Amino acid sequence: MSVTSRYREAWEGFWREAPGGQGGVFWDAEPTLTVVRHLALFEPYLSDPGLPLVDLGCGSGTQTRFLADRFPHVFGTDLSAAALDHARRADPAGRASYRRLDASDKGEAQSLHVELGDVNVYVRGVLHQCESDDRQPLVDGIATLVGDRGRAFLVEPSEAAGALLQNLTASPAGPPPKVAAVFRHGIAPGRVADDAVPEFLAAAGLTLLVSGTAPLTTTEYAPDGSRIELPSVWYVTGRAG
Repeated sequence: MSVTSRYREAWEGFWREAPGGQGGVFWDAEPTLTVVRHLALFEPYLSDPGLPLVDLGCGSGTQTRFLADRFPHVFGTDLSAAALDHARRADPAGRASYRRLDASDKGEAQSLHVELGDVNVYVRGVLHQCESDDRQPLVDGIATLVGDRGRAFLVEPSEAAGALLQNLTASPAGPPPKVAAVFRHGIAPGRVADDAVPEFLAAAGLTLLVSGTAPLTTTEYAPDGSRIELPSVWYVTGRAG
C-alpha cells in the first residue's frame, strides 16, 4: 500500500511554493528548539548510535543538517521531491544524503533496509499529516527500517493540540499565514488519538520503550507575540530484546 497520487501532489504543490530558508513553513523551527530537545530523550535508548540515521519526512532538511553534524551517516527522506530540492539547496556541502521515500510502501521501505541495513529513525509530526489509512502502513515501514537493532523516535501533536489549532483557524482574522498555506494545498492535518500510536507500534511488532509529553515548537506566533507551541506526545520504540 502506498499514498494516493492526490496526497503526493498536494505535498509537491506545497513545497514548490514554500519559501526557501529555515523557518519558512509552520513546523520548521530552529534545531535548538526541536531536534536538540528530542535527542536528549532519544539518545539514551540507542542500542547502536553508529547505525545510519533516517530523518523520515525531513521536509527542507533543517533538522537533518543538525543530525548530520552529530551522527556519521544521516539520510533525509521525504515523500516530496520538491521538499528534497529545498533540502539539497540548503546543504551544498552534502553533510547528509537525501532521497525520495514513501515509507508506507512496503517495497520502498524494504529496499532502503536492504541498502542501509538496520537504522535509527527520527519522525517528527508525520503521522498526523498522513491520511488515516496510511498511518499503520507508515509505522510498519518504520519497523522495517529499524530492523532488529535500530530505534525510532516519534513525536506527534497530542489530542490537546487539536483545540489550540482549531482556535487558531477559527480566529476572525483567519488562520496564521503559515497554517493557511498548508490548508490552501488541500492538506488537512488530522488528529491522532494519544493512545493510537502505541497500538500502531504494537501492530508493527515494535515495543514501546518509553514515552512522554513535551511542547512542539512552531515558527508561528500568537497575537500576543508569543511563539506557538503545540502539546505533543513522544515515543521511543524498537524490537524487544
